[in-house]
Amino acid sequence: MKKIRVRFLLFVYEKTQKLYRTYFKKKKRQWQFTEKQLLEFREDSLGRKLGEFYKKHGFSMIPKMENHDVHHLITGCGTNFEDEIAMQYLLLGNGKINAHLLAAILLGTLLLPEYIKIYIKAYRKGRHMRAFHEWDFESLLWQDFQHLKDFIQQKETVVLH
Repeated sequence: MKKIRVRFLLFVYEKTQKLYRTYFKKKKRQWQFTEKQLLEFREDSLGRKLGEFYKKHGFSMIPKMENHDVHHLITGCGTNFEDEIAMQYLLLGNGKINAHLLAAILLGTLLLPEYIKIYIKAYRKGRHMRAFHEWDFESLLWQDFQHLKDFIQQKETVVLH
């Protein structure tokens, strides 16, 4: 039964993704890097980690959706459907709100209610993180990934003097 629900979610996602990019991301431009170029960044950088993420999962960059993939890295949310819904809850907790996010949460919760505890935990996690949902991660690709992740998760970073 879950397989049918997930297939339906995949169908809805495929039909709405282009509309989302057209109407919700119209002022945003696509990044000026390819997956291959990301792999050329310094080993511990956000850019390299993102390139490795694409390679590991066999994903391609979707224009204007690159920040979404960075959100996966920073939050530790996986890429299966229940994790995608959990990430939407996390982003809601982080302060992001738009019709697409709310629709994904509503539909995901209705179709995969067995993960509600995970969703609530993700929402709470997002509330305790620094607000990052509006950041331009393309300009941060050179930054040390772990330091960036720790900063967003409000962990203390070691400062060497």
